Amino acid sequence: MTDCTEPSTPSTSSTLYIHPRREPFEHGLIPIPKLIFTDGAQTLGPLKDKLIQRSIQSPTRRVDSLAVSEILQISHDHARLVIDTLSTVLSSDSDPLATAESSEVDSVGVDVCDLVLFLYIQSYKRLLPRTHKDSASVAGVWPSTSAFDGYLSALSPLQLVRSNSRRFMPSQTDEEAHQLSYLQKHLANILSLLADSLEGEDEESLVLTMEKFDHLEFLIYFGEKGSERIPLSQAAPFFANSDPDMPAAPVPATQVLDWLLQNITSALENISERASTKENGLPSASDQNAPMGDDCGSSMKASTTARGPCFIDGISKSSYLKQASDLHGSSVKVVNCHDSVIYILAPLRYATIYGCSDATIVLGAVGKAVRVEHCERVHVIAAAKRICIANCRECAFFLGVNQRPLIVGDNHKLQVAPYNTFYSQLEKHMNQVGIQATINRWDDPVALGLSTHMIHYLILPVCLMYKLNLLPAFILISSQIF
Repeated sequence: MTDCTEPSTPSTSSTLYIHPRREPFEHGLIPIPKLIFTDGAQTLGPLKDKLIQRSIQSPTRRVDSLAVSEILQISHDHARLVIDTLSTVLSSDSDPLATAESSEVDSVGVDVCDLVLFLYIQSYKRLLPRTHKDSASVAGVWPSTSAFDGYLSALSPLQLVRSNSRRFMPSQTDEEAHQLSYLQKHLANILSLLADSLEGEDEESLVLTMEKFDHLEFLIYFGEKGSERIPLSQAAPFFANSDPDMPAAPVPATQVLDWLLQNITSALENISERASTKENGLPSASDQNAPMGDDCGSSMKASTTARGPCFIDGISKSSYLKQASDLHGSSVKVVNCHDSVIYILAPLRYATIYGCSDATIVLGAVGKAVRVEHCERVHVIAAAKRICIANCRECAFFLGVNQRPLIVGDNHKLQVAPYNTFYSQLEKHMNQVGIQATINRWDDPVALGLSTHMIHYLILPVCLMYKLNLLPAFILISSQIF
């Protein structure tokens, strides 16, 4: 087993490539039909104009959930869900929405440019899981039956992922290429939504200010292994070295488009070269194709990339602990784990649990979002700002969440209860990532998607927590759970 540490081999190239920000694509999609615009900028353009007109009337030059509800013609609950979700995938915590408390969200409001980009990518289709190269061994290790199999004709989540005809979670490289290809296809529309028209000029005379250009950091960034992300405007030749005291002149949108497309093409070629090198059995220091369960014979595995999350992959019939000192990075993915107890007692920004069964997974403090997908008979104990549960069966969730849990897809026999555990650094970690201990919305979920059957709410006996001085609304302790 290798720890979640930075690779020691230096990069073979100093070239900085453009990369998609994974967070909006992994944690920012909401399956609300009215928010999926398949006609590019044709519908979003007029909606953007209405949002801008409404923002002009606000002292903050932003829009609240009421404006979003009225202009997008969705319910107020869904409008608030849009803003809450967007707040967790913003590129920078310097935006006041990213750090706003729940009661402050509407008074702070959302920036129209960020909202338009968020709405645009709702049309993104996630990469379908790929076929596992050793599906026979997977079928032999993982449970293939469920209590529901005699009741429902549909395959269970793990059956969908792991049987001979089933598929498997894509690698990080596959997903990055898929996201870049999506941006490559839609970039002209995206820029047209951010651009301004020159007065008296024709439609083609669109320009981007540096301020509008910087909003693209919601979707893309420049950087490489072992280096900090470079602000987009510093990487762009037309805005680099601009005088901060004197706004840079707007740039033709066509110039920006050409430059971005060239960089995306270079990045895709680099990904293709890395994949080819790997197929030929040659080592590559820049390989981002982190193991996603291909080596199912390994009982424990952990790996990381500088740009990606730490992976805890393929743990079976074991107990596993990771603390803050063990992790380098702010994201974790627990993948393909079975019949185990996993503790990740650290402050994180994002966490994903995918394709696990018969396991207990304890997450410390997750300041942005948790996603649990394609799991069976898993107990998840998490303190987080928000959680999304997708396509799960017979799972129990013990939650301390500041936002309403989002339940999407086809779920069956879920149990939900308040957060019910403690470790010595919990309060410190919650403060570090900005989780409010006095707000827990575990019992107020939003259900979207195909179907969600049999959600049970567990009310646990209350034990006093004078040590943490946290209200029972957030933490209820019970030694009787497991």
